[in-house]
Amino acid sequence: MIVDGKGRIVSETYDAVVIGAGPAGLMAADELSVAGLRVLVAEAKPSVARKFLMAGKSGLNLTKDEPFEVFMAQYHEAADWLGPMVRDFDAAAVQDWARDLGQELFTGSTGRVFPKVMKASPLLRAWLERLDGRNVEIRTRWSWQGWADGALVFQTLEGVAHISARVTVLALGGASWSRLGSDGAWAEILQKEGVALAEFVPANAGLQINWSDHMEKHIGTPLKGVALHCAGQISRGETVISARGLEGGGVYPLSKWVRRGEALNIDLLPDLSETDVRSRLARPRGKASLSNHLRKTLKLRPEKLALLQEFSRPLPHDIGELATLIKALPVKHAGLRPMDEAISTAGGVPKSELDDGLMLRKHPGAFCAGEMLDWEAPTGGYLLTACFATGRWAGRSAVRWLNQF
Repeated sequence: MIVDGKGRIVSETYDAVVIGAGPAGLMAADELSVAGLRVLVAEAKPSVARKFLMAGKSGLNLTKDEPFEVFMAQYHEAADWLGPMVRDFDAAAVQDWARDLGQELFTGSTGRVFPKVMKASPLLRAWLERLDGRNVEIRTRWSWQGWADGALVFQTLEGVAHISARVTVLALGGASWSRLGSDGAWAEILQKEGVALAEFVPANAGLQINWSDHMEKHIGTPLKGVALHCAGQISRGETVISARGLEGGGVYPLSKWVRRGEALNIDLLPDLSETDVRSRLARPRGKASLSNHLRKTLKLRPEKLALLQEFSRPLPHDIGELATLIKALPVKHAGLRPMDEAISTAGGVPKSELDDGLMLRKHPGAFCAGEMLDWEAPTGGYLLTACFATGRWAGRSAVRWLNQF
């Protein structure tokens, strides 16, 4: 270590430096430390894995237990690229890894896998203890500024630090939830190095809808028993009516197609065919209002009736037209919520800028992992699994690259 006259770090040397202490970065550090390398993990925020901990507040969905081909289909265009990495650290491997860190797991009825404690902090503590036992050093409030004369440059509370590393793994996240560390600021650094990046766009984002006043009493209500359709994709996860639109696991998987301008429809009664709906609507109505008739014959809950009115008022009198609307209600929206509110982003470092080991072609010895790579996947364990898998892949690739010299 070289320090200046005030005791501030001017220069240090490590075998490996990992920049970003989220799941991908910590997994890369894990692999590098197993190889016996001296590893520094640099994190810009005051503490590590902040987005990981935030995800854990809703139960920490680690992965999903389902056939590999079904699992990989959720990555769409990136499936072929990510396939070898995820196969090398698949859903079963993620579970074994978590159990090895002392976590008891359970699998829900949909195949989603969670720690029994339903939070991230115990797993993270055990993981950090293991890394500490392998002499992995973690420094927080270290903000990466790029390279200068071959050294990594960081802005720290003590001043500017220059770190020489034989190998570097970049795991800096995407460009959403900037308050937790994923602000995409690294993009400018890589672009200056000649790396061509794919534009960041929101993924796993809610829908922005400017509700009329009559929807106010339904704000916060979950929409259960519906199916959302977009570009041939069907999602039956729970959707919540929020003050600003629609949120939740039913909406997020369709973000990609909504972003591309595809029409979005809601099937308010996915367990009934359109013929069944038409038949029930044809029952004698008597003096009942249309709303009461819909409620009695179709068991439509108030929030579903409200949506039907919101998007299609005035409702058609023709039974066939009304049945079609109920089965395919067009959602009038103003696009996705802003990128910083999205759970994740697409865009970042594309496959074309990396070799098969995730090393930057324009910066040998620097590898990339996690959400800063250009791929997207829905929530439900797919995001975390790919972050773990790409972090592990980058770490192992870095070790192999070092072993050449």
